Amino acid sequence: MNKIRKGDQVIVLTGRDKGKQGVVSARTDDSHLLIDGINLVKKHAKPNPMKGTTGGIVEKAMPIHQSNVAIFNAATGKADRVGIKVNADGTRVRVFKSNGAEIKVA
Repeated sequence: MNKIRKGDQVIVLTGRDKGKQGVVSARTDDSHLLIDGINLVKKHAKPNPMKGTTGGIVEKAMPIHQSNVAIFNAATGKADRVGIKVNADGTRVRVFKSNGAEIKVA
C-alpha cells in the first residue's frame, strides 16, 4: 500500500522547492511522484507541425522522489508521517501518525 497517493496534499521537505505545497498529480513509478507546480524545469521543445505544437522553451514538471515529500496534515498545519491501521471489518486505512486521524481519500 502506497503511503502517498494521487490527489494527496504534500509538502516538499528538501531541495530547491523546500517548503512548497502541491497536489500529487501522478505516480511515475514506485518511488517517484509528479506534483503540480513543484520541480519545474525549462525544456527546449522542437516545433512539430504534424501535432500543431510550436517550438520554444516550455516549463515542465519533473518527477520528485517520495522520500523528499511528506503528506500535509491540515489539522496541525504541518508535514506528517503516514501509518496503516486495520479497521474492525479488516480494511486497511491510512492515518496520520501525530493525531491518528484517518486520511480522507481524494
